[in-house]
This record gives sequence, C-alpha cells and structure tokens, in this order.
Amino acid sequence: MRIDPNIALVFSTDKGRITPEPEVKEVPKGDGTVRIHRDSKGRKGKGVSIIRGLGLDVDELKALSQKLKKQCGCGGTVKGFDIEVQTDNREQLKSLMEKMGYQVKLAGG
Repeated sequence: MRIDPNIALVFSTDKGRITPEPEVKEVPKGDGTVRIHRDSKGRKGKGVSIIRGLGLDVDELKALSQKLKKQCGCGGTVKGFDIEVQTDNREQLKSLMEKMGYQVKLAGG
C-alpha cells in the first residue's frame, strides 16, 4: 500500500475527518491611486511591471489582467492582489489604465 505524502488524514472520534478551514483573504483598501512599479529581481534581468493598489477582488483582477496583456501583447499573471505584466513599457500601461478611469502614478525605477 502506497501512501500519498500530500494527503494528511486526520480523524476524530467526535466529528470524523477534520478538514482545514479555507483561508479568507480580505481585499486590501487602496488610497485611490494605482501605482505601476518596475521590478527585475529574481527574474534573471527581465523586467516586469507590477500594478498595485487596485482594490479589486481576484476575479476582477484576472479579467483586468487579461485585458491589459492583450493590449500590450505580452504575458503576465495575478499574484496576491497585484498584477504582474511582462513588459517594461509602463507608459503604455499608464495610458491604458487612465482610459479605464483609474488615477495612475509611475512608482520606483
């Protein structure tokens, strides 16, 4: 019999199998200004633009990320409550976000 190391079975005489409670992450409140940072640490010199301070939940962030990636013609992802776009062209991201009605500042680098 092979035991999978990723499964942790815990039993109790009162309630049967005990499962961990799902983590509920709260959307961070911003100050109303979206900031676009440039970062290249840990990426072998490749620059990415990190968009912070949107104040949106995960589903809305994913939809906005898809829209921005299509407009810029590049890749990216959503990590936590930030959007990472694989481009150094922050001016293009700033103009796209301003057209969507956000107040944007270029921060860092």
